[in-house]
Amino acid sequence: MKTKRFVPLISLLLFAAGLMNLTSCSLEVQASDLMKDIPANDVKGKQSDDRFIANSASFSIELFKKSVEKGKNTLISPVSVLLALAMTANGADNGTLKQMQTVLGKDIPIDELNEYLYYYVKKLPNGDKAKLNIANSIWFRNDLTVEKDFLQKNADYYKAAAFKSAFDDRTVNEINDWVKKNTDGLIDKILEQIPGDAVMYLINTLLFDAEWETMYSDDKVSKGDFTAYDGSKQKAMFMNSDEHAYLDDGNAVGFIKPYAYGYSFVALLPNEDVSIDDYIASMTGEGFMNLIKNKEFCAVNAYLPKFSVEYEINMNETLKAMGMPDAFAPDKADFTKISKSGGLYIGEVRHKTYIEINERGTRAGAATIVDLRLTAAPDKPKVVRLDRPFIYAIIDDATNLPLFIGTVTSMN
Repeated sequence: MKTKRFVPLISLLLFAAGLMNLTSCSLEVQASDLMKDIPANDVKGKQSDDRFIANSASFSIELFKKSVEKGKNTLISPVSVLLALAMTANGADNGTLKQMQTVLGKDIPIDELNEYLYYYVKKLPNGDKAKLNIANSIWFRNDLTVEKDFLQKNADYYKAAAFKSAFDDRTVNEINDWVKKNTDGLIDKILEQIPGDAVMYLINTLLFDAEWETMYSDDKVSKGDFTAYDGSKQKAMFMNSDEHAYLDDGNAVGFIKPYAYGYSFVALLPNEDVSIDDYIASMTGEGFMNLIKNKEFCAVNAYLPKFSVEYEINMNETLKAMGMPDAFAPDKADFTKISKSGGLYIGEVRHKTYIEINERGTRAGAATIVDLRLTAAPDKPKVVRLDRPFIYAIIDDATNLPLFIGTVTSMN
């Protein structure tokens, strides 16, 4: 039985628990592969340190806080969004780049953030009982001239595939198929159609499939009541386990439950006199990291409801509020490192997620798509004023041959 129930901070699962090895998934598509002549260079990356971890935690919590819809189940993957936007930032310049760098990495410039993200993702555990996959791709419209350095950086640090296509209905199907394949069907569609002014999509997918270290037996699952946001009582199936890591920051309590290999599930329950809205509003990246760090090792009798959540959000306003409005403004965005022709801006950042938690473990998927569009410079109207002698003709449309042709040299 799948019951859609939500533990308040489950959207932080994939960040708090760590994520997956960076891999490149190939898919047979009709679009032309732009990376065939741009092999990825060997890069070492930069080891995760306190600065990177603190800045990434800050981004994750802030993104979560601004993505929450009151009273609704919410689920985001901060790492998926971070990777998609970092790929995009490699094509930004001047004020647009400065804003994106500040939002994504605070005081970490994009070239350094590339190195951090490459190392971080590459070093994450991946095994039989905790399968992980990250895939990145870039899709371009046929008539867009793309800078080779932009493609090279995304090949080097993100192993991104890149495809050139007509941006027609077939492209929509190919992109959706690519996303579906790389999330094992958890995200089956990210696009409905391609807007006429869209010229590029940068896409990240993330797949997490892990077993609990100790699975729940049938006698550890029982029915119970779940009090919803509106105060109503709802039936749920609760899984009971004995855990050994307790969390308490004075306003919420919780526990950490390990997966079989390299990852853990984190749950936080605000105190009865603290609303979930107020608790989320008080959260910070530093506070969240300190809470995990200062866990108390003791016996915890934990009850976790079985649930599944499917979520979709347009992150435009969220990211503007976080400090990168210029990227979305046609008259201010600067993505000339992608294409010297200019006029590119972000039309939409769309994020879709799915998670299912049951007796066996957790399956979760995320997809983030950054939609870059082209601003057409308004053409100045041509002026033709017939105020002096002129020629005129009447032609047939099939051949354009003149049936009549003449001149006007006088109005008399």
